[in-house]
Parts: sequence; C-alpha cells; structure tokens
Amino acid sequence: MKGITKYFKGDRAIWIIAVLLSVFSLLLVYSSIVTLAYKHHGGNTLYYLFRHGLFLGLGFMIIYVTHKMKYSYFSRLSQLLLYLSIPLLLLTLVIGSNLNNASRWLVIPVINQSFQTSDLAKLALIMYVARMLWIKRDVLSSFKEGFLPIIIPVSIVCGLILPANFSTAAVLFTCCIVLMFIGGIPLKHFASLIPAGIVMLASVFLIAQFAPKVFPRAETWKKRVERYASNEKDSDGNYQVEQSKIAIAKGGLAGQGPGNSNQRNFLPHPYSDFIYAIVLEEYGMLGGTIVLMLYIILFFRALRLSTKTEHLFPQLLVLGLSFSLVFQAMINMAVAVNLLPVTGQPLPLVSMGGTSTWFTCLSIGIILSVSRGIELENAKKIKLDDYAIA
Repeated sequence: MKGITKYFKGDRAIWIIAVLLSVFSLLLVYSSIVTLAYKHHGGNTLYYLFRHGLFLGLGFMIIYVTHKMKYSYFSRLSQLLLYLSIPLLLLTLVIGSNLNNASRWLVIPVINQSFQTSDLAKLALIMYVARMLWIKRDVLSSFKEGFLPIIIPVSIVCGLILPANFSTAAVLFTCCIVLMFIGGIPLKHFASLIPAGIVMLASVFLIAQFAPKVFPRAETWKKRVERYASNEKDSDGNYQVEQSKIAIAKGGLAGQGPGNSNQRNFLPHPYSDFIYAIVLEEYGMLGGTIVLMLYIILFFRALRLSTKTEHLFPQLLVLGLSFSLVFQAMINMAVAVNLLPVTGQPLPLVSMGGTSTWFTCLSIGIILSVSRGIELENAKKIKLDDYAIA
C-alpha cells in the first residue's frame, strides 16, 4: 500500500471518491447507452464503453499530472485561461456547432473532437475569482477597487455563456457570488446586483421578443419553467421528468439491479442529463444515497482542507472548485427527482461526456494539488519546529 501512496499524494478520501464515481460511471453508461448505440453504431454498446473508459483514463492522467503541480502555479494560469476563454466563447457564439438552437461546441482541429468552451470558462473564472480575492484582500470593502474588478469579468463570462446555455451561466454566476461572499466581499456591494439583474432580465426578455435569433433558447427556458410550475403532462412537456419518476418508482429501495433498467429506452439522454434516474432505477434509493453522499463527503473534505492552511488563495481555490462540482451535482439530481426544472446539467464524473470529463478531472486535480501542497508545507513546518526545539 505504501508503494502506491507514495505516488498518489493529497487527500486519500478525495482520490477514493473520484475512483468510486468513475466506477459508477462506467457501469451506468454501459447500461444506459443501449438506445444511442442502436441508433448510431448498430447496437455496439462496447464502442461507447471503451470510448467513455478512454476519456476517464485520460482524465485520471490529468488528475495525476495536475496534483503534482504546485498550487501557486494556478494563480497565473487562471489569467491565461480567462484571457483564452473569452475569445473562445465569442467564437462559439459565431461559428460554434449548433444543436437545438444552442451554439455550445467548438471542434478541435486535427483530432476532430468537440468541446464546450463554457467548461473551460467555468474553471478559468472560478480560479480567477479566487486569485483576485487574494490579491484584493486588503481593499475588498471598496466598491471601486475591490468589487468591480471581480464582478466585471464574472459578468462578461456569464453573459457570453448565457445565450446558448442559461443554466450553466446561472450556476457559474451563483458559484462566483458565493465564493466572493466567502472571500470577504461586503453584502452591501451585492445589493447593487439586484437592479442590474432586473434590467438584464428585462433586456433579455425584450430582445427575445423582438429579435429571437439573438436568444434562440429563450422560448425553451420559458416553457421549461412554465411546465415545471404547472406540472403539465404532455408529450412535449414534462415527458423526460415523467419517465424519470417512473424509473425512480421502479427502483424502490434496492433497485432492479445493474443493467436491468427499462426506462433507459424511454428517457432522453439517460447517459448524461438523467443518469441519476438510472442510478435510482438500477440501484434503488440505497444506491442513490451512496452517490449523493460521495458528493457531500467531497465537499466536506474540501472544507476541512481549507482549514489546514492560512493562505487565502488555496483556501478559496479549493472551496470554489469543490462547491462548483457539488452544486452542479445537486442540480442534476434535483432535476431527476423533479425538484427543479430541466436544466441539462450533467452529473460530474458520472455522466457520459468527452472533454467535460477532462475539465472535471482537472478541477479534482487542482483540489488534490492544494491538498498535496498543504501536506508538504505542514511537514516542512514540523521539521523546522523540531529543529528549533533541538
């Protein structure tokens, strides 16, 4: 065991959680991919299993390489990634691959692999906000010097994500606001966001009415909220939610067993947006609770980790990234059990995904990098204390 642990540093519980979620992911994707496999690959489910396994394998390589880096490097890296993500988001809106009136993907040349630029932007922005809160820690009470230099980049990035992906923009904005509050931004500064938010929402509504091509997804957002509020049941309304409820009811306490899902044949995107419904159908409430607890434990381990260092940047970096992952997971699970309107947010490290899996793994790698760095700092401090005593 010691031979393995000397290569894998950082919080062991977070490593174990990442492995367990990945194992769950392989089992669930293999089970839920049947319809997609028949549609595109003649029923060859092994194609998607190996493809997803490859992405997870490369993802764990990303975790390993990232956790070996000094966490201080991510401060400067956040600037580079943010400056890169803004033009990429603009490019995506102009020439990105369009699906269901949403331009969210760019195709990477040579390897011909598409990726969502919003995934890069999410990671970059949270890292950048953590950096700015650290740099501006002595002037955070100032609206002009502390608040504006942080909220402006947040508003720009979220505004660029908004036209194609409202839920991602809302989740990212919420994560940044929570991180800013934890970092020490006074509550009075957030009050200024209320009138600005009202003006923005009114502007989006008016633009969607008179220039629908600017916000082609606005009608979809409106219908989803209306159907959720009215609990409307029709073939074009809450169809996926109703199928998810059937999956949950069939699962009961112990579930139907691995690979025995029936609703995978009826649920839209059972391998991504509604994969938690497959968890509940095949593994029951017990399995669903285990998955839920893994995310909760991940967040509490990150909270515990943040208390082990006096440096503000690693504290905020860990809290921001862990909150983002867990918040997204909670939204995905809440949609599956009809606590929230349909959003299209995947379940981190569990849903089938391409490059989105890599960005999730990169976030976990950064968290483990901070954990490893704190371990080294504490070990060095102990040695210095022993030397002083001697």
